[in-house]
Amino acid sequence: MKRIIILVLAFGILFPLMAEEEKVKPEHLTLETFKEKVFDFEVNEEWKFDGEMPCIIDFYADWCGPCKQVAPIMEELANEYNGKIKIYKIDTDSEQQLAGMFGIRSIPSILFIPKNGQPQMVSGALPKGEFVKMINEILKVE
Repeated sequence: MKRIIILVLAFGILFPLMAEEEKVKPEHLTLETFKEKVFDFEVNEEWKFDGEMPCIIDFYADWCGPCKQVAPIMEELANEYNGKIKIYKIDTDSEQQLAGMFGIRSIPSILFIPKNGQPQMVSGALPKGEFVKMINEILKVE
């Protein structure tokens, strides 16, 4: 009887853990991974997106309050649009060269990069609905 109770308890605890989907998180980029996955500015003078699918880059800093408001939204979007877009994060404190290249003066700054076409930047902690609208309009992803 004890074995049955232990098995039932173990199954009740382990099964929900196994059934839970693995969460997709935004990927943090460094200068080197940016050149590999987004744009190698050392090879190309003209903008040439090197990614496999449209992406969003969240320029942030750990100390920034509005950035902390945007972070969970980016995590939700990474899961909801998994396989359709990539979401990256760039820490402006540690990646100052990248922040300078894009003229980041306020954070959060969010860069939307369509598969074809020019990137578009927005600044500020926007609500999730605004990000979804921009994903639809700029990245052409539904």
